[in-house]
Amino acid sequence: MKFAILGAGALGSIMAAHLLRAGHDVQVIARGSRAAYLKKHGITISGLVDINVPCPVVTDPKLIEPTDVLVIAVKTYDMEAALAGVANIAVGSVLSVQNGMMKDGQISQVFGRERTLGAATVTSGELLPNGEVRFTLNECLYIGELSGEKTQRVDEVADVLVKAGIGAQASDNIVSIEWSKFVPWVAGVALSTLTRLETHKFLSDPDHAYLMAGLVREVASIPEKMGIALEDIPPIPVKTMCAAPFDQAVEQIQAMGRHFESVAPTHKISTLQDLEHGRRMEVEETLGFALREAQKLGVATPTLETCYRFLTGVNKFTMSSSSSAS
Repeated sequence: MKFAILGAGALGSIMAAHLLRAGHDVQVIARGSRAAYLKKHGITISGLVDINVPCPVVTDPKLIEPTDVLVIAVKTYDMEAALAGVANIAVGSVLSVQNGMMKDGQISQVFGRERTLGAATVTSGELLPNGEVRFTLNECLYIGELSGEKTQRVDEVADVLVKAGIGAQASDNIVSIEWSKFVPWVAGVALSTLTRLETHKFLSDPDHAYLMAGLVREVASIPEKMGIALEDIPPIPVKTMCAAPFDQAVEQIQAMGRHFESVAPTHKISTLQDLEHGRRMEVEETLGFALREAQKLGVATPTLETCYRFLTGVNKFTMSSSSSAS
């Protein structure tokens, strides 16, 4: 199967390295210093696995050959420009491993709904200053048709990823899965950036877990109002967390913390990684999106709004500092 991967950050590099190692035809679309590094050194992955493979790099998307699957792995705030650059690629299916809920609609506008696959990643890594990528979490990449149909192409893509070493699963309810990942992710972003702690630490702490349980339930009211049922997806039992008594939900979050400590003790949410490195955080397209949806639906989300405004303020200073430094 032929893949094109747009973006060579942590997740894009992890997917490309596994697929290349498995012998698949992969074109990585990258630019600037990242493209130069990959051309010279290839992709190096450490952590859960150790991989170093030569990397076919394309700096001009117009040169991409027809491909079976295009994977979008750029930051959410770069999505419009990124899609404009690849709009003319001949491709069978397109999916995004980004955070947030805007990606499927954005892809559909450019490539058509019939070529768009929904996806939700419970996979994580970190692009290190030396150019290598630390692979920290390999739970699952869920893939499915937006219509909910079971199709051969979804099964084939999931099967290729699994055989390459990436946790993946075909889903016939991908929109619910996407929301089921997004709801606790929003809460996790707030707690991780407020505490600046590894994921297992803030999840395990009873006070932080209490705050997260409340925020999870608040954000979960958005898909509930939309008629979208949440599901338990390992390691995040969001459906159970929202249905259980509050004290049990807190205990479940602490149990998640113990799980992360055992399988990914160095894991940090990508938003915290961006904050620590002085990079722009994905706020407007994720928390901002959720807040706007809540307002349209008439759902009260005061904690979400507080977190959104907190991160928006931090983002302004981070971006201002970055501009001054450059």
